[in-house]
Amino acid sequence: MVEGKEDRRVNRTRLLLRTAMASLIREKGFEALTVQDIIDRADVGRSTFYAHFKSKEDLLRGAVDMMRTTLRQFQRRALEKSAKREDRMFAFSIELFEHAAQHLDVFAAMVGKHSGTVFQRHLHHMLAELIREDVEAHAAGKKLDASQVEAAVQFVAGGLIGLLVTWLNEMTRVSAAELDDRFRRMAITAVEAMLD
Repeated sequence: MVEGKEDRRVNRTRLLLRTAMASLIREKGFEALTVQDIIDRADVGRSTFYAHFKSKEDLLRGAVDMMRTTLRQFQRRALEKSAKREDRMFAFSIELFEHAAQHLDVFAAMVGKHSGTVFQRHLHHMLAELIREDVEAHAAGKKLDASQVEAAVQFVAGGLIGLLVTWLNEMTRVSAAELDDRFRRMAITAVEAMLD
């Protein structure tokens, strides 16, 4: 019983810190905010922050990890639903675009023109992991070396981030579904050309 209460308290504290970070990112961007800003906004003590996270980057990494978990679940559901490659490959991307659309101000601050590189680096790494799963599945049974697969992974991950940034900054009239359709058609075609 006590353990359940502690888990809820831990989750509540982490949510407070993530929410504080998100609101501060909207206001000043990630690079400019400090741990002190975050704990002031969350109204928690410094020792509480450091009991949960090593740094503001660690807090950010935790938020990216949560997004990875959500996207991976979406990807796995798509794999279970359809046998068609075009329905399965990069199925997580619609969830990414919809999440970005729902949290437009935070995403724009994180990946927009004036953002720092920390979030983009974490986002790129996370997306590359998800993309790698699909590319490796597509390449299964083919005699390809690891560098061919990795080239396809990095090409698609870089393109996805570039498209996301451009969408947030310049193409806001395009819907998440429309953008997802464009991305998936280009990405699947590129992977097939690179690996077939």
